[in-house]
Amino acid sequence: MTRLFTPTTGLPELDAVLCGVQRGDNIVWQIESLEDYLALVKPYAGAARDSGRRLIYFRFADHPALLSGVETHCPETAAGFEVFVDQVHSVIESAGRETFYVFDCLSCLADIWQSDRMMGNFFRLTCPRLFDLDTVTYFGLYRNRHAKSATGVITNTTQFMIDVFRCRERLYLRPLKVQHRSAAAMNLIHAWEAEGRFRPVRDSGTVAEILANSRWPGLEDNQSASHWQKQFAAAKPVAAARRAGFPDPAEWEWFARLSRLLFGDDAAMSRLIDEYLTLDDLLTVRSRMIGTGVIGGKALGMLLSRAVLRRDAPQLEARLEAHDSFYVGAEVFDTFLVHNGLWWIRRRQRDPATYLNEIGEARRRMLEGSFSPSILRQFEGMLEYFGEWPFIVRSSSRLEDRYGNAFAGQYDSVFCANGGPWERRLGDLLDAVRQVYASTMSEQALRYRERRGLLGENEQMAVLIMRVSGTAGGRYFHPHAAGVGLSVNPYRWNPRIDMKAGVIRLVAGLGTRAVDRNDDDYTRLVALNAPELRPETNFGDIARHAQRRMDAIDLKEKRLVSGPFAEMVRDHPDFPFDLFTTREDYGKPAFLTFDRLLEDTPFVADLRAMLAQLHAAYRHPVEIEFALNVLADGDYRVNLLQCRPLQVRRLDRNVSVEPPANLPRLFEAQGAVIGPSRVVRPDRLIYIAQSRYAELRQDGRLEVARLVGAINQASADRTTVVLGPGRWGTRDPWLGVPVNFNEINRVAALCEVVAMNDNLIPDVSLGTHFLNELIEADMLYFALFPTRAGNRIDEAGILNRPNRLRELVPNASRLDAVVHVVDFDPGAATLYADAERQQVVMTCA
Repeated sequence: MTRLFTPTTGLPELDAVLCGVQRGDNIVWQIESLEDYLALVKPYAGAARDSGRRLIYFRFADHPALLSGVETHCPETAAGFEVFVDQVHSVIESAGRETFYVFDCLSCLADIWQSDRMMGNFFRLTCPRLFDLDTVTYFGLYRNRHAKSATGVITNTTQFMIDVFRCRERLYLRPLKVQHRSAAAMNLIHAWEAEGRFRPVRDSGTVAEILANSRWPGLEDNQSASHWQKQFAAAKPVAAARRAGFPDPAEWEWFARLSRLLFGDDAAMSRLIDEYLTLDDLLTVRSRMIGTGVIGGKALGMLLSRAVLRRDAPQLEARLEAHDSFYVGAEVFDTFLVHNGLWWIRRRQRDPATYLNEIGEARRRMLEGSFSPSILRQFEGMLEYFGEWPFIVRSSSRLEDRYGNAFAGQYDSVFCANGGPWERRLGDLLDAVRQVYASTMSEQALRYRERRGLLGENEQMAVLIMRVSGTAGGRYFHPHAAGVGLSVNPYRWNPRIDMKAGVIRLVAGLGTRAVDRNDDDYTRLVALNAPELRPETNFGDIARHAQRRMDAIDLKEKRLVSGPFAEMVRDHPDFPFDLFTTREDYGKPAFLTFDRLLEDTPFVADLRAMLAQLHAAYRHPVEIEFALNVLADGDYRVNLLQCRPLQVRRLDRNVSVEPPANLPRLFEAQGAVIGPSRVVRPDRLIYIAQSRYAELRQDGRLEVARLVGAINQASADRTTVVLGPGRWGTRDPWLGVPVNFNEINRVAALCEVVAMNDNLIPDVSLGTHFLNELIEADMLYFALFPTRAGNRIDEAGILNRPNRLRELVPNASRLDAVVHVVDFDPGAATLYADAERQQVVMTCA
């Protein structure tokens, strides 16, 4: 027969005060000293033991142990919030129903994590589960130590919040929250007297005297500043003393402490942080923060790049636009997940077998989620600061823009026109932050993390909010130009190009056309040691491949738009046409070439020097994003928006990339190779026959893309080369094969056969998110021009080999004339890629 479960505090008169302890009760004791908490824990634990109930003690604080001789679990606080939560909940789930629990004082969690908010988040995640399992649990919390935002979460979540304090050496209990209890006596102050008796205090004079001497914090709650407020406030006099000429020896300790709060722990980035940032930098960041927590990799990269130039190249720093960005700390994201019912969904996304199961529900909750009142007030303050100037809400996750994983294009960034009524502007801002948050749980981002082995990583999303660079006054808002820069040039289309000098991809208007692969237009590639060189050889080709469309923020429609260049700049009399456009002859149309900007200003030299300085500081190739505005006097300013380590594969110098002359060649390409030189030994070739592909309608071309994805997934143990017509990854099936990256992510080499139409050339895509994914996957990219010298395909040699398509995808037989899959014997085929000579050859014995 099951023993009747009768919860109790172990103090019968206290049970009466509380009108009985019930299954599911979480009782939070707000204490002044550990001794007072211990006085409550001991009788409760003794009663649990006497009743034969299972009692579990969670030990994690540095204060003396509350209990001994009981089942004790020690979750790891130093491993971080997420690990700690998982370990506690693992014990709770294993213990099951009707268990008694004692937790160490929760305030110690706030001290360890340096965050009242995360202490509150832990309680918000744990208390409801304990309630569901019919447990009874004791928690301690120090009085007057924590920000109201954290204690408010705990009060709102728990069943009991009881204030425990001393006045004139006597201990008093004052219930602050008593859920589902209605006895009037419960809401009185109770004096704890001898032999476990509790006497209610009923007269007003005594109540007033007790409360007046109870260390009430006052209306301003000055004693309850958050850990972050206390830390940064204490560091300010240290920085002020140094500026006044009286350096404090403890300044380095303060810098190290605060940098860990803002940037977390990353050994590779810590070297740069310690070398280039200052305590003043950290205090400035904190003064512009919304919430608390790390500010993420994108924000850090922007700050570091500017700090590198400030110290190592002050003449270049003088070229930079000032920035006045705001930072939304990662703890705002974690709190958003907890308070909007998303934490456990994200936790389940760690499982590779089920990580995509709940993405629809996750997105819905994200986009409908709410923020706390304190965070809303900070967002409103930021909005007042910007006025009606456009800004961009950018992802800046913990893992972004670090060495090893760029996360380029995986998360959203959202432009806000920021015009119109206050309510609309605030709503647009909050929607933009929600959209960035939602992108962390998108299929694209989750698949990226799965490919990179990062599903189990604690990926926190901070947000960087930046003023959009440009000139106000017209309908369309944009900088004069923008682009991306790489400190090494992986595309050597001319022998004069020095690959170590770097390259930029330049566009007029917003830089979205430089970082996203656009199928409706072209961009300007500039080799920084030879800016006059172009892949095109005459003005006709130059004009045909010049940028014709640009991106801007439409201040009337309040959205990002694309349109014809001439139309977008019509109401911008200050636009630098002379620097940006070229005519073949007087009276003929002008085309965007940027020739005079590149030839008659120091712009190229400045960008090359910036990239070189950043490369040297990072000790690694880097990639930057920038905007450019030309001033009225002809001078210019560069807005350095982002800097991250460029993901590169290094060449094994001992490998020869010279193909043997005596072996048959399945294909050879000359003129557009991106990636380091290498030798690949493929055992599978996927060939999309251009002539047959051209006969397909749109639905057929989409089917081919899905089919390539199916073959890709079936080729996990293969080294695969893919050749196909037009642009891979295009959104327009008439321009190429519209695969998404997940459908080619196992490929070793990807070739774009330039044969879709006469005017189509491969979009080299340097600096785009598409190319970043190719580089991160260590994939070779090259183009093959069938009509040019040095380019040929032995189509008959490919098609005469057995087609394995039907074996791999049995229901794809109707496309076996379009998609030809060849498997080679081990070592029979070899692909030689020479980046220096821009040549790729594939031989087959």
